[in-house]
Amino acid sequence: MRILARDIPRHEGEAVTLCGWAHRIRKLGGITFVILRDRSGLVQVVYDTEPDFSLESVIRIQGRVASNEKAPGGYEVQAAATEVIGAAVAELPVAINKDLDSVGLETILDNRIVTLRNPSVRRIFELQASLLHYFAEYLRGEGFTEIKSSKIIGSGTEGGTGLFTVDYFGERVYLAQSPQFYKQAMVASGLERVFEIGAAYRAEKHDTPRHLNEYVSLDVEMGFIESESDLMDLETELLGHIFTSVQRDHADILDEYGATVPTGEEFSRTPRISHEEARQFIKERTGKTAFEINPEGERELCEWAREEHGVEAVFVYGFPRKKRPFYTYPEGLKTRSFDLLFRGLEITTGGQRIHQYATLLETLPKFGLTEEGLGDYCSIFKYGCPPHGGFAIGLERLTQKILGLQNVKEASLFPRDRKRVRP
Repeated sequence: MRILARDIPRHEGEAVTLCGWAHRIRKLGGITFVILRDRSGLVQVVYDTEPDFSLESVIRIQGRVASNEKAPGGYEVQAAATEVIGAAVAELPVAINKDLDSVGLETILDNRIVTLRNPSVRRIFELQASLLHYFAEYLRGEGFTEIKSSKIIGSGTEGGTGLFTVDYFGERVYLAQSPQFYKQAMVASGLERVFEIGAAYRAEKHDTPRHLNEYVSLDVEMGFIESESDLMDLETELLGHIFTSVQRDHADILDEYGATVPTGEEFSRTPRISHEEARQFIKERTGKTAFEINPEGERELCEWAREEHGVEAVFVYGFPRKKRPFYTYPEGLKTRSFDLLFRGLEITTGGQRIHQYATLLETLPKFGLTEEGLGDYCSIFKYGCPPHGGFAIGLERLTQKILGLQNVKEASLFPRDRKRVRP
């Protein structure tokens, strides 16, 4: 029976079978040391003769476990028989068993199929998988139902800008920017509380370390709220749960990346300031008038929050109507909306939605929209809908900020930007 590298210490003196990749091969005199890599980690295998396989070949090894204080983990396997299951060519495009810091990001992404084998790179996505688990775990515990909505839509609920068009059997349709329409429909259906984990698409011509054209959106929608404060309360608890769980389960990955996460108690201190207050803070700290909260302003606000509240996060609420989608609940010239900034980057946008049919019809002309142009969207409210709202967290941005990655593309398995559509 096959065992994993992490289980080797429990089998001292026993004959075992290992399967994995040849991570490193080192010859020393008449002995060859092979580091085998599997999904659980690394283990040293010792050969009396030179084995006939190259780096990254997939092999099955039979041998006996022995203690060796000089071996990684204090144990090694003395090989008795080896089978090459999948041979690798001798020339690798990138050295998998070395630090990739000196390799350019474009080279890493061009060879993504191979560079994902690097243990440090792969740990990004081990952590990311856990973020998805913690997100869903918390919301299910709060009575939310997971949904999966279509990513092919007939009209844009964000107002029609930034949409990728698709030829759908001769009809022009779009890739969804968000599951907004469907989240709201499911709240109105009586589920009241829903969440979705799914791809979102933005046809924006960015080329920055913070933007992707395809990303994973962690969407939440909740009925019977009083204001956007209920949503900020929910997200504070949700992210507190996520950060606490990361520290509990993945301290090793945090250590490897020299990263930390706030405790739940620390994150509960996240301040909430209005859009006007945010602009004033930015002006005071930079000496520049902030007409909008740009990336420099986001960094300054998070630094202010760290200095004053001990957490690198801040909720900014009360954005002007012209800066928010048409469906955002109006409050004079402002809206019941918010952004969450974390470590100098906006990771969340959310707010309360318009739920009254009459109010929605009054709003549409102000954004150059019509009921007919929005297709079925207005039907959600025509037949009764509770007050509700929600938010969306960008999975890749959250991962980037937790681990301190320089570019959000590092947190995407196969990133898509305005230039990259492969691998």
